[in-house]
Amino acid sequence: MGSVGAKEVPVLLSPEGLRIDGRKLDELRPLRIQAGALHQADGSAFVEWGANKVMAAVYGPREVHPRHLQQNDKAVIQCRYNMAAFSVDERKRPGIDRRSQEISKVIGEAFESVVFAEEFPRTSIDIYIEVLQANAGTRCAGLVAASVALADAGIPMVDLLPAVAVGKVGGAIALDLKKEEDNYGEADLPMALVPQSGRLVLLQMEGHMSEDELARALDLGVKGCRDIYETMKQALRERYAIEPAHGESA
Repeated sequence: MGSVGAKEVPVLLSPEGLRIDGRKLDELRPLRIQAGALHQADGSAFVEWGANKVMAAVYGPREVHPRHLQQNDKAVIQCRYNMAAFSVDERKRPGIDRRSQEISKVIGEAFESVVFAEEFPRTSIDIYIEVLQANAGTRCAGLVAASVALADAGIPMVDLLPAVAVGKVGGAIALDLKKEEDNYGEADLPMALVPQSGRLVLLQMEGHMSEDELARALDLGVKGCRDIYETMKQALRERYAIEPAHGESA
């Protein structure tokens, strides 16, 4: 018998192999992306992914602040990821915490590998990611939002960067974990890749997987990233669709 006040662990996988929200193991949560959501930014995107709501804004290339960070041969890519104090059920102190600093760093490094920063020496490209509502997978949602925002700003890149978390839930490998699966599952593997080449630019893991499970998780993640990539491209198509002139047929 559990101790008084102990949290009851939910059943994460039904006998039929369905997850806590009714999805199959290889199924993404609903994903909606709006490019150009903010008028003041050079580029922006709003992502609704399951119960996650994430806004990204990009400014630049512009003057570097603080000035000592300036590099003569390329732009500096600065990323600031933040979870709003109201984004989670439990109390969260406002401001940048250690986790947010770590995620800001890994997202910034991911974009350094795909942005043509050498085209903008002595400047800064600033990425702001604000998590307004969180339900697991926020670093992946933030990375997707930032990638679309960079494209919206006209920043040249090798490609867009889709991202997704794969995990181990009830002993099974599952795509795109939600909060309960992230909290009570056995492993979590966020990843991001360049779709055309399949090159991984972000790969982290918490928990334990066997070598075979890891291989299956990576395969599932690649498939998920390619599906997300199509949604990202569609958001940009919708943003820049040419409206027919007055009097012309569509």
